[in-house]
Amino acid sequence: MNGLYIVTPDWDDTERLLRVSEQALQGGAALLQYRHKTAGPELRRIQATALQALCRRYARPFIINDYVELCLELDADGIHVGGTDAAVAAVRTAVGPDKIVGASCYGSLELAHAAHLAGASYVAYGGFYASKVKKYPLTTSIEILAQSKAEIPLPSVVIGGMTQQNSIPLVAAGADMVAAISSIYLADDPAAAAREFADLFSTSN
Repeated sequence: MNGLYIVTPDWDDTERLLRVSEQALQGGAALLQYRHKTAGPELRRIQATALQALCRRYARPFIINDYVELCLELDADGIHVGGTDAAVAAVRTAVGPDKIVGASCYGSLELAHAAHLAGASYVAYGGFYASKVKKYPLTTSIEILAQSKAEIPLPSVVIGGMTQQNSIPLVAAGADMVAAISSIYLADDPAAAAREFADLFSTSN
């Protein structure tokens, strides 16, 4: 796992969501996570189905945030769970050994170690910066990335107020993927914005 990890905003406009997501994939996004915390079950299923089809056209992994049953129903590539969502071990048991399971670890190596032992495929740290979308209870230190790389044999994802510029030191410190929402979905040119993120990895790793 390496590169730009895009996370969808809470948009009910499916056509807009698909249009911008495709532009980001064209720009080089390596993975897409469907996250819509306010959608009802019908809208969530419609959007997830359409986004998965889009990701498959571009041969990029498609991950669903939190909803294990929807992940299994669609046979999505994986699931991401937060600190207050279902336990990683339970999710791994539910989806089996072959799917991606991501875990939010905030600023805690202890949570990351536990996620690794429970069967996570990657660990996500954040927030590092103020986010327009997600509210974090703490600020994560950049030092956690080197510690994670030394202690935990899993890719690390960074999230929280990510821009192309402020991601540079995090990638240099060892982040394998940068997760972005607003910097892509609210960009004037989402494809160009995605390319700028993707270029960080072509030059740094």
